[in-house]
Amino acid sequence: MEAWQTQLRFDPLPALLASGDAALIAFVRRDLLGEESVPIARLAQLPGARRILKHQLPDGSWDRPANEKDHPAINYALIETWRQFRFLVQRYGCDRNDLPTARAAEFLFACQTQAGDFRGFLANQYATYYTGAIMGLLIEAGYAGDPRIEQGFRWLLALRQADGGWTIPILTHNFDGATMVRLTSQYAEAVEPDRSKPFSHNWTGMVLRAFAAHPEHRASEAARLGAQLLKSRFFEPDCYSSYQDASYWVRFEYPFWWNNLVAALDSISRIDPSRDKPMQQALDWLIDHQEADGLWKATYVSGKEVHNAKARETRLWVSLAICRILKRLSC
Repeated sequence: MEAWQTQLRFDPLPALLASGDAALIAFVRRDLLGEESVPIARLAQLPGARRILKHQLPDGSWDRPANEKDHPAINYALIETWRQFRFLVQRYGCDRNDLPTARAAEFLFACQTQAGDFRGFLANQYATYYTGAIMGLLIEAGYAGDPRIEQGFRWLLALRQADGGWTIPILTHNFDGATMVRLTSQYAEAVEPDRSKPFSHNWTGMVLRAFAAHPEHRASEAARLGAQLLKSRFFEPDCYSSYQDASYWVRFEYPFWWNNLVAALDSISRIDPSRDKPMQQALDWLIDHQEADGLWKATYVSGKEVHNAKARETRLWVSLAICRILKRLSC
């Protein structure tokens, strides 16, 4: 039994290996058992990946039905492509060597502005959080050395708050509801941030995925400061009204979308694998909340539990993510 397993009350490996999910089992064998010959490249041929790719459009994107598009200035194809790209990269190990994945990546890059950010989620408003999260996936898919990624990092560094973290720039202003709707659903000039306002841990967590994924930027001072700021807010409410409740820390999903404890620890453990007090407290929480079957719940918010096949699938993948973190921090 390895060091990371000895921290736990229950061994998660039997449940993970008995899951019946070929993609999950392949990652368990590679990342937890250290098998070097696992054919990750073949996962793109699994039925789950093929179901996703069946709906990919010729330009590399995915899109929503016309009757689900409420605001003409929002790029729904960008949103849907981000949604599906997460699964290809994080659940099926797809990268730029796989043609459909490369086409999807080029569609995402086509949504990058000359300044370096990915725009269209909030109409023409800056979306620092999605820019970081998309860059993180693109780096995982093999684009770390692409100059467009470097351009994105320059933009993210230029959009920091004075404290060194990130938020959604439009949220740093006290706009009324009607103004917020207008600015985020119609074309309007991008609102610059009030840099004196504090960082948001939710959006800093998503931005840090880009730094954590990059072999050079994860060692930067900006990444280390961002990680320290994120750790300082574990289990606390956010400073802004969007996803403010502290319960969002313990609502998990995989592939990662929003910030939560597991997603945050995944990034922080790559940037700074030290086990200081905030990190140890977070790890202790995860260890204390492991279930008797060796897995973790998808959510620890009372009344939010769902018991179906999708929830079980999420539990398995979240548990794999937690095991990866524990192993990374035990080296």
